[in-house]
Amino acid sequence: MKKALWSSLLILLLPLVACSPQPRETSTTGKTEAKPLVMGAIPDQDPQKLQRQYEKLASYLEKELGVPVEYKPVTDYAAAVTAFKVGDLQLVWFGGLTGVQARLQVPGADAIAQRDVDEQFHSLFIANKQSGLTPIKDTTELQQLKDRTFTFGSESSTSGRLMPQYFLEQAGVKLEDFKGQPGFSGDHDKTIKLVEAGTYEVGAVNEKVWQKRVATKEVDLSKVDVIWRSPAYYDYHWVINPDVTDSYGKYFIKKVQDAFLKLDPSVPEHKEILDLFEAKKFITTQNSNYTQIEEIGRKIGKIK
Repeated sequence: MKKALWSSLLILLLPLVACSPQPRETSTTGKTEAKPLVMGAIPDQDPQKLQRQYEKLASYLEKELGVPVEYKPVTDYAAAVTAFKVGDLQLVWFGGLTGVQARLQVPGADAIAQRDVDEQFHSLFIANKQSGLTPIKDTTELQQLKDRTFTFGSESSTSGRLMPQYFLEQAGVKLEDFKGQPGFSGDHDKTIKLVEAGTYEVGAVNEKVWQKRVATKEVDLSKVDVIWRSPAYYDYHWVINPDVTDSYGKYFIKKVQDAFLKLDPSVPEHKEILDLFEAKKFITTQNSNYTQIEEIGRKIGKIK
């Protein structure tokens, strides 16, 4: 009788155990520790620079959130979207396009924060000085780029591909109008070096990356310079997976958002992080800010 009673109780309890949140895991020392929040980012710059940037941020977030935070690099933009979709990354710094792609694949995912510069972001077209190209003052003058060699950044980059292609098409310049096939360098640093070397006459880059490399004297301005600055658009933002509430609690997403908003340039540790992100502060954002990005992404076939 007792055996039957215990069996019945076990059957009743098993579903409860299986459905309970599992936010913690046991370490080799026998202590129970919080599972790490895994953070990632699109690899839009030199990997070593990104490693330093996100390690600093991870250290800050650990203190603010009270849970371990790990930075996990990925190989390319598509890998960042896939890792977010399958749950390998829970908090990701996406560009406008990849952020839309990721949220469409993870129902309930939200854009929670962006830099102050991301609501008025710009792409730059840079040109090798041997090309003879002069500064372009009006978008219609982009017609000058026909029959020139041209490289984008990553195929999924908002500032290095999506918006540059959109503005080119608005000016009546199609990809087939370039001399040869347009290039896709992979990231903004590579685009700068390719145009500087003369491999391509013109390239599309992220304005903030360009400014940062010029400031640190990593660009030879005797060989390459800016010829055009695009109109403004929304770009980079943090996206968080809704499943984090299962592991860390109902209000965890707000806690993460608040940690970004708390970054203060008057605090030395905070200023270092903000400087690495080329920002004065982080501000709130929302999914609807990227409607234009989604529309353009569907138009050029980057969103199905």
